[in-house]
Amino acid sequence: MAVEEVVADFADAFPFERFNKMQSAALPALLNREDNVVVSAPTASGKTALAELAICKTLAAGGTALFLAPLRALTNEKESEWERFEEMGYSVYVVTGERDLSPRRAERADILVMTPEKADSATRKHDTPRYSFITDVDCCVIDEVHLLDSDRRGAVLEVTVSRLRRLCDPRVVALSATMPNIRDVADWLDAPDETTFAFGDEYRPVPLNADVKTYSHGENAFADKYRRLYRALDLAEPHIRDEGQSLVFVSSRQDTVQAAKKARDELTERDIPMGARGDYDFHTDAAELSNDTLRQSVLDGVGFHHAGLSREDKNRVERWFKEGKIQLLFSTSTLAWGVNLPARCVVIRDTKLHDPLEGEVDMSPLDVLQMLGRAGRPGYDDMGYAWVVCDRSDADKYRRLLRDGKEIESRLAAELDAHLNAEIALGTIGDVDDVMDWLETTFYYARAQSAPEEYDAGSDLRERVSATLSELVADGFVEQDGLRIEPTRLGHLASKFYLRLETARRFADLAERCEAETGAEAGTGDGSAAIDADDLLRTVAGATEFDSVSARSDEQDAVNAVLGSEEDELDAGQRKVLAILRSGMTGTTPTELKSDAWVIRQNALRLLAALREFLDNLAPARFANLACRVEARVEHGISADAVGLTAIDGVGSGRANKLAAKGLRSPADVLKTGVSGLESAGLSEGVAEQVVANARDLPVVVVDWGEFPETIAPGDRELCEVTVANNGGGARAGLRVTVNGREMTAKPSYLGQTTLPVAVFGADADELTFTVEVTFPNRPLPPVTQSRTVRIR
Repeated sequence: MAVEEVVADFADAFPFERFNKMQSAALPALLNREDNVVVSAPTASGKTALAELAICKTLAAGGTALFLAPLRALTNEKESEWERFEEMGYSVYVVTGERDLSPRRAERADILVMTPEKADSATRKHDTPRYSFITDVDCCVIDEVHLLDSDRRGAVLEVTVSRLRRLCDPRVVALSATMPNIRDVADWLDAPDETTFAFGDEYRPVPLNADVKTYSHGENAFADKYRRLYRALDLAEPHIRDEGQSLVFVSSRQDTVQAAKKARDELTERDIPMGARGDYDFHTDAAELSNDTLRQSVLDGVGFHHAGLSREDKNRVERWFKEGKIQLLFSTSTLAWGVNLPARCVVIRDTKLHDPLEGEVDMSPLDVLQMLGRAGRPGYDDMGYAWVVCDRSDADKYRRLLRDGKEIESRLAAELDAHLNAEIALGTIGDVDDVMDWLETTFYYARAQSAPEEYDAGSDLRERVSATLSELVADGFVEQDGLRIEPTRLGHLASKFYLRLETARRFADLAERCEAETGAEAGTGDGSAAIDADDLLRTVAGATEFDSVSARSDEQDAVNAVLGSEEDELDAGQRKVLAILRSGMTGTTPTELKSDAWVIRQNALRLLAALREFLDNLAPARFANLACRVEARVEHGISADAVGLTAIDGVGSGRANKLAAKGLRSPADVLKTGVSGLESAGLSEGVAEQVVANARDLPVVVVDWGEFPETIAPGDRELCEVTVANNGGGARAGLRVTVNGREMTAKPSYLGQTTLPVAVFGADADELTFTVEVTFPNRPLPPVTQSRTVRIR
């Protein structure tokens, strides 16, 4: 069907002139009806055009469309692709965690592009002015809805779509690769038979020949990688010799680089003619690549692609592969979900991968099918060839996957307590009846109806949810009064930070210990140690989110070198997390731990931010301040005495270390030394001026002791007033007065000027040391303390 005839007003939105057979079959359901639509079709059959048709119908009616993309990288691609809509006068706005949100732009957007995680966050905060735009969505397009079956992300997608339907009931258009149980998804979304389409392999633009090849497994994992690489090259070689292209998927970014290096040598030895070293223009273009290894590799017709490359390098690799200048491309699985980059031959070299949080895991069946679906170039190939290279013991498993496909399952059951708590915290569930109403909006419920024996559910599903609710009440996340239910402060905090509930309980327990601590830093007076930075790190390292972290044998010596070899309550994987965090605070992470350190540190920073807020809500302010300083040290790798510098806007680890090396330790030091002093420390004049200006925005504490006595007689009592003032930027603070290390008074304050009553009394001691402490719970500034000593005469 001709695009011009079907959507004349939006013809410019499509990069082709005619819809293909699959698109034409689904067209009437998308354009002539208002029902929800579910479409499963082979990879590369043109599902994106269906998303665009649904968007066009929404725009024509003056509505707002939301496109849920499975990966953050794809949201950026859609922004680029959909400049076509911008040129037609419509606004496209991408909302991701890596960009500052402009509520005004989001509210005015005609097309919103988000990941499920960001949409989850937005729907949780829909009643705030910042995220109110999410309730204006008229049509929600779910790209790759089979991600419902993803262990890590499926439940988020499921509850987000269910919540969005409860909030504003948009039309839902769900697109998927081929899945056997499409009817379950249609039942979940209330899509009738007339708008549910299961397009089979006959709709593939290029037929697919997919099979499994095994290799001889050895004792050495490193050598096994090369055995699989040679197997992959054996499979790719005939296609490369025939001027076809091959795409080989490996498990990690580093593996794409190493495999490309080794493949170049092997292809040269096999005397396979490829590469474009005689192409002067290509040679000139390749010189612009920022990655040195890639620059050398592409000239031999071999490339690699992963999320760590610059966007410009990735774009060039994709373009050169499409143009045939790169004949062999090594990539991670990200490419399979994103760019439409087919090849005549696709080989999955690695079916297992190392996950820093999970250890060695099997590649998701969804990823495997998605990667294999990239085989076959429409318009160029008569057949696509796809291979899984695996150990003999796994061969039958992958053959079944290729033969039968993968039914889509709900992953909500494993996280039912956390998601139910989130709905209660949001207020979308207010009584017991609402719990069951919510349950019936989930894919979990729909799937359990069609396969009750697999879900151990059926008629018992309600009992299971009721038991989960009872556990939430018993654990302090929810309060129940008859049929009425409402969240506790703990429940709100767990929901706000997306915590597993065992972790939230662990954080609350630490806050209770902090609340109970009444002594000075040296101890509580009952023989137990005061809570310090290591307690916070241990609390985070022991979080449920890190339960699956494993420590390889070569890492354990490095862990012991950081922590010592004494026994403690943490298991080996959690000790590895603790070692990464503790060494990361000083920027001295051992080489053996660096491969996993970045991922573990990023997850730990999220948990430390959550712990800081738990302590801010449930414990005295000084503990939230301690968490804030620990968080900044883990993030920046800076010493304890210089961490306060990172409170200054624009001062990260590099500048903080540079200033600390010159003896500057705090924002007050920065203000005292001024612009000239910062220039002497190595900052440029412009940067120095900005750092000083930003330092002025931070609080400057001044303590006025007034008429405070120097001596007092035994038995006498004198009530004094101590004034704490702030001569800098406003800030929330915790004020505390101690005498000889025992707390007399403590209170929170938005620090402008505050008067603290202090009772001076003649005691049995020879002298009394009164200390005023000011801490900032949400800034990494060290506590400000001043003391006065009163002698007993």
